[in-house]
Amino acid sequence: MEVEQLEVLDFLRRFPPFGDLPEEDLSHLASQVEVGYFKAGTQILELNQEIDALHVIRSGAVEVFRRNGDLYNRLSEGGFFGEFALLRNRRVRFPVTALEDTLVYFIPAEVFIQLFENNELFADAVEVEDRTRLRQAVSRREDANQLMTSRVIRLIGRDPVTLEQTASVRDAAIKMSEEKVSSLLITEPEKHDIVGIITDKDLRNRVVAEGLGYDTPVGSIMTPDPITIDAKQFVFEAMLEMLRHNRHHLPVVRYQKTLGVIALADIIRYESQNSLFVVSSIFRQQTVEELSNLAKEVKSSFVRMVNEDANSHMIGSAMAVIGRSFKQRLLELGEEKLGPPPVPYCFLALGSMARDEQSIVTDQDNAMILDNRFDPKQHDDYFLQLAQFVSDGLAACGYSYCTGGIMATNRKWRQPLSVWEKYFTDWIETPAPEALLNSSIFFDLDGVWGKEEWADKLNDLILRKTKRNPRFLACMARNALNRTPPLGFFKDFVMEKDGKHNNSINMKRRGTAPVADLIRVHALAVGSRSHNSFDRLQDIIAAQILPKGRGQDLRDALELIAMVRIRHQALALEEGQEPDNNVAPENLSDFERKNLKDAFQILSNAQKFLKFRYPL
Repeated sequence: MEVEQLEVLDFLRRFPPFGDLPEEDLSHLASQVEVGYFKAGTQILELNQEIDALHVIRSGAVEVFRRNGDLYNRLSEGGFFGEFALLRNRRVRFPVTALEDTLVYFIPAEVFIQLFENNELFADAVEVEDRTRLRQAVSRREDANQLMTSRVIRLIGRDPVTLEQTASVRDAAIKMSEEKVSSLLITEPEKHDIVGIITDKDLRNRVVAEGLGYDTPVGSIMTPDPITIDAKQFVFEAMLEMLRHNRHHLPVVRYQKTLGVIALADIIRYESQNSLFVVSSIFRQQTVEELSNLAKEVKSSFVRMVNEDANSHMIGSAMAVIGRSFKQRLLELGEEKLGPPPVPYCFLALGSMARDEQSIVTDQDNAMILDNRFDPKQHDDYFLQLAQFVSDGLAACGYSYCTGGIMATNRKWRQPLSVWEKYFTDWIETPAPEALLNSSIFFDLDGVWGKEEWADKLNDLILRKTKRNPRFLACMARNALNRTPPLGFFKDFVMEKDGKHNNSINMKRRGTAPVADLIRVHALAVGSRSHNSFDRLQDIIAAQILPKGRGQDLRDALELIAMVRIRHQALALEEGQEPDNNVAPENLSDFERKNLKDAFQILSNAQKFLKFRYPL
């Protein structure tokens, strides 16, 4: 093989899908390649031009356009174009112009067609468009570990075992022994409606330990209205529900029918090597110092989940549960130290924690809703001390102070319910710049302690007022466009220029955050009660306000962008470095670069539609 052909061969090996070809096919391909050169600004392919070769960029960069003149894509070294024309009628569908001086390898049409017909991976790579290719990449990654994507229904081994609530605890013990189960679903007499659940732990703690008689009705010691899980949800989500609510048994339902009960023991084998059992450790710690010692365990759990191919939804939910647990234990310790609160309150989680999208790199965004009887002179000293205790404790556990002051230690964010209701009403009815900034933070809120129903009340107010306020939605949409994806990938990529993170991409500020922002606008418009961006997308898709297929595209884009950010952080932790959000393009794999580019293009298109959907 001549020197020139060896150079072509070495180049093609570096880029998919050519690098995945058998060596014999790749060598033959390299021997057939011809070379062309185009100066910057030159039209390489014109609309409807006949084409006879696949074009692969050896060096330089090009811009690909739609037939109406809109920019469709930018390609650089290793990128290829002309495949759609070759697969149809050999007429160019997407005109191409050299963005800078560009060297192109031409793969003859006959060679291209032969590879397409005989190599499935090659065919998959060149046949699909950007968003479909991204979807396949995301699907392959999500399917990589079956343990992390198994459905709850797979754990059900038998029909539910039930007992009427008028039966005695003795009857319950006998039935549990006979059926060899650790729980019973309790029903109304003759109606068979599930009204509660009892477990073997309940018999120990609520009957034997309390000295109750064996003829005590099970209805008096059951847990009423038990938390349930849908059969189609993930095993991982079932475990999160158990940890979040301190339950060891969950009834499994589908279309309002109870299919069975799963226990914690049933899902341990599906759990990511005990990655979330750090939660139970949190509630056993007695001091802030002991809690802070768990920070290493949290990081290890994060890395294990990433290495075991958990998806971003699972990892974000797990980290949010851990964060909430730290807050809850700190509030318990704070109340033990300061005494009971003088009036009821609700402690709020805001932002990514409220959305179940938390990363290992995060600060603390929190607030307090106080009872309307709150008197600052009498009560505020207590709540300030409690807020400071929690905030300092979170900082000790690895959750840095919010530089913007979005913490309950700030008097502005430690207010009675009536004041919070006025805040949200004013922000929605008078959407000034500061109000819009607050909306992007506070419109993702969740109660984690105390009168959590007050958080639900504020969420209801938000939905009620925003859904019928097109002006506010339009302003929110414009605000969501302030952070744009770094298009121009890679030759004219817009990267950070702040010294420490020079020539890198902030995957939160330029990736996950703008996706979450635009999803939030659509979610408010359709009245979605979901907090998580993936869940909100499901509601948005169901409302049919997006062009067909674009909701799924956006889901795939969010998953890909989030996982690039998450894997970057996990790698830093494994190497003993401080994790951050800034990714250098040269540290990405060819696979990540290609698919991340598709994801950013989808985000850009979604932002354009947002502006169209909510005009001022």
